[in-house]
Amino acid sequence: MRTEDTTAAGARKGISRRRFIIGASVGAGLAVLANGVVREPHAVRVEEIRIPLAKIPPGRDIRIVHLSDLHMRSFSGYFRKVARLVMDLEPEVILLTGDYLEKERNLGGVREFLHYLQAPGGIFGVQGNWEYWARIEGENLRRHFARWGATLLIDERIDSEIQGVPVSISGLDYPSPADALRSLQRQADPGRLNLLLSHVPAFAHDQLDDRFDLLLAGHTHGGQVRLPFLFPFYLPRFSADFVAGLYRVGPAQTPLYVTRGIGTSVLPVRFLCPPEITLLRLVPLHS
Repeated sequence: MRTEDTTAAGARKGISRRRFIIGASVGAGLAVLANGVVREPHAVRVEEIRIPLAKIPPGRDIRIVHLSDLHMRSFSGYFRKVARLVMDLEPEVILLTGDYLEKERNLGGVREFLHYLQAPGGIFGVQGNWEYWARIEGENLRRHFARWGATLLIDERIDSEIQGVPVSISGLDYPSPADALRSLQRQADPGRLNLLLSHVPAFAHDQLDDRFDLLLAGHTHGGQVRLPFLFPFYLPRFSADFVAGLYRVGPAQTPLYVTRGIGTSVLPVRFLCPPEITLLRLVPLHS
């Protein structure tokens, strides 16, 4: 009798242990799912990147905010929060690297978002693949941007001045073909600080010389869903091996910064890859 009781107690203990393990596993899975779907897609971070450049005079510190990949389905409280954070950073110029829209073609939301933003040096951007897929691209989108206080650059350059530093911002249109890159590079004045915007990070880096001082791109979403120590499961076309962060590319080892972006694409999920507002601080080379 004692043996049967012991056996039954052991069985109950085994069942309880299995139930505990199953329950814990289900709970952990639900917690991961909730984090990836509910919390992390809106847990935007400010990434402050200090980039020393030879063309920045002593004592200067130029503040640039870089945004990309809004993928705006609706102008929600999240995008208001992003805009407030951007303005709290007091940027001297705001640079945008495409994919403002999704298939909903929510131009009204993009307008509302841009109306929140201001920078004394201006707001400049390029197009991404979603603008083409949504069929709101080219001169049509440029006219909208102009009404909203921003400048859309389509394989062209615009000149400005920040803290007395002559700056040229060039916009390479999607998908950043080599002939357009070479044309913009020929136009670059070596006496100016030359910034190049491209939606995609993987373009003809072998064609670069030392005329561009800094390259900015988005498109990758940083992989959007990551696991520790592993390369992303998926990166979109024209990403190559660029995921997120600061790289050096081309013969002159030009700095290229790739942002994780603000929104999500295909699925509204992020995991171990929070959205990003990038504050680029351009400082003297020997500061």
